[in-house]
Amino acid sequence: MCRATSGNGEVMLALRHYRQAKIDDVVYNLNDHAYIKAEDDKPDYIARIVEMFETVDNDQYFMAQWFYRAEDTVIKNHGGLVDKKRVFISDVKDENPLGCIVSKVKIAEVRPNVGSTADKRKIPSCDLYYDMKYTVPYLTFSNLINETARAESELSSTISSETGSNGCVNDSNLANGRTIKNKSSDSSEWALLDLYSGCGAMSTGLCLGASLAGVKLVTRWAVDINAHACKSLKLNHPETQVRNEPAENFLNLIKAWAKLCEEFSLVGSERSDSGPDMDEDGVDDEVGDVKNEESGNQSDSEEFEVEKLVAVCHGDPNDAKKPGLYFKVHWKGYDSSHDTWEPIEGLSDCKEVLKDFVTKGYKKKLLPLPGDANFICGGPPCQGVSGFNRFRNAEAPLEDIKNGQLIVYMDIIDFLKPKYVLMENVVDILKFSGGYLGRYAIGRLVAMNYQARMGVMAAGSYGLPQFRMRVFLWGAHPTEKLPPYPLPTHEVVSRGFVPTEFEVRTNRFRHVPSIFFEMHWGLIVVIMQEITVAYDNKETCQLADALLLEDAISDLPPVTNDESRDEMSYQDAGRTEFQKFIRLKKNEMVGNMATSQSKQRRILYDHRSLQLNKDDYDRVCQIPKKKGANFRDLPGVLVKDNKVEWDPSVERVMLDSGKPLVPDYAMTFVRGTSSKPFGRLWWDEIVSTVVTRAEPHNQ
Repeated sequence: MCRATSGNGEVMLALRHYRQAKIDDVVYNLNDHAYIKAEDDKPDYIARIVEMFETVDNDQYFMAQWFYRAEDTVIKNHGGLVDKKRVFISDVKDENPLGCIVSKVKIAEVRPNVGSTADKRKIPSCDLYYDMKYTVPYLTFSNLINETARAESELSSTISSETGSNGCVNDSNLANGRTIKNKSSDSSEWALLDLYSGCGAMSTGLCLGASLAGVKLVTRWAVDINAHACKSLKLNHPETQVRNEPAENFLNLIKAWAKLCEEFSLVGSERSDSGPDMDEDGVDDEVGDVKNEESGNQSDSEEFEVEKLVAVCHGDPNDAKKPGLYFKVHWKGYDSSHDTWEPIEGLSDCKEVLKDFVTKGYKKKLLPLPGDANFICGGPPCQGVSGFNRFRNAEAPLEDIKNGQLIVYMDIIDFLKPKYVLMENVVDILKFSGGYLGRYAIGRLVAMNYQARMGVMAAGSYGLPQFRMRVFLWGAHPTEKLPPYPLPTHEVVSRGFVPTEFEVRTNRFRHVPSIFFEMHWGLIVVIMQEITVAYDNKETCQLADALLLEDAISDLPPVTNDESRDEMSYQDAGRTEFQKFIRLKKNEMVGNMATSQSKQRRILYDHRSLQLNKDDYDRVCQIPKKKGANFRDLPGVLVKDNKVEWDPSVERVMLDSGKPLVPDYAMTFVRGTSSKPFGRLWWDEIVSTVVTRAEPHNQ
């Protein structure tokens, strides 16, 4: 008597096992691949036959190890991004009646494509092929590692021990599945490109975190359209080449730059790792500043001589509606105030000057070429999917100009081919339009042959007084290790939910290859496998207490509505570990905790509230200073069944301006059911989402 264990843990008693079975005159052997019968309106499933047996009830079964098509994975309706012959093996196995087998299918295992998007591998003659594994937890696409290597490298957390995340593979060891050491730390320095950088918070955090792991990650390039953010980033990171331009212009620029480097036979020649600052060579360090300074409007009667080129951009710096590749020209005999942006077509007589600029730029890595950026991070604009946007395009999300930046982001990755990619975005990227944009993002990475995984992390789980859930999408080159997510360190006060579109469903009869598929036969057991990063068993970990507002801001001095100072002193030393830590300088944070804080005077910057108008200020002053207080505590407001209405027995109170103390918009907000207008936060609470202007009207 033998036992056969199904994929969902149930044990079936097997009378005997078989190496072969004949079905409709076709002989099937163990480890053959086959199409498995699906519903009438569905394509047949795909599986490997790993076991064949007869039960004690004389029923004939086989154990299937399932494959996923791209459209059966989280990629779903973006399956067209992936080669139709490409499938993904899984660890999911379960038993099925032998009669479900439809026909044989020839599936080949191939090595990951470590080159370009265009698949130039020699794929043997086959119906389908696979080069990656797909695991539903954290929606992971990863390299293939044999079971022995996987068992040897198993880690305590399933997040960091999923197949493919414990080592990396290259062409020489893919066949036998051996893992190799991740060579990231062998490099003296890793260059990072920060797209949609803002002031550089994401890249700064990555570099600080990498240093704790012994990796010298340096932000070499940053791109953002906000001039103020770019100036702030440059001030704090003078080693970074900061470009104040749209990402699509940057993409066009690096493509044109690569062609120039090839034209002047520079590719492959010696280069410097000292960074992109070119001042020493006479090239302007503000290469990214493409604002219109001069419009090239010298008189035709004058003849000017080009002394040197000092900057390059792609766009329309002269606002002449003639986009293209431009160089900032420094004219001989004139100072820099007369520098002008000139199109490359106008420099046809200046080949040597152009070559000199490109050569210096190439040697100093002024702009990244394919392979230069080891790491690309960024968060494409979220306004197109944000729940605060009432005009979202649900029918065609990528047609929205801001959502379309996701295409640009992926196109930059496709061109530069970094080793690692980390994209951050709001949870609405998974909720809006059935998760259309989230699916597109991971589909693009997989189509480019990157390993990928998607997870949701809550800021509060890592020691902040916010819930603030965000989606993080990892991408790793096939030769690299796919990073895990850091596990939570703190308890968290929860708000929100994981989108239902990203739950996992399994059933007794067979595993459902699609996480959105409803089975019509067999017993369905729904398992809520969230993609939120968390411990498998909370009882096995000890988390620090959740941080609340008091832990974060109780040390701040009081301010008034008219506060105008940019700088002030703290009134006392930090009262909590969090307060002590956030006062540290950058060089104190790396490898140090709050106890290493020096005794020098700490300056508190920008501690000012949003200046309220006189009416709002008067209203706020009348809100009781107690937990949960809001406009409902003002005179003239009644609350019945959590809905506000006017108290007919109370005359409406008016402000000095003649406007009502309780405005109509507060009474009608969310049909009178919201307590947010003019609501007070309290010390034992957390901060909700803060929008651009923290008006008290509806939050």
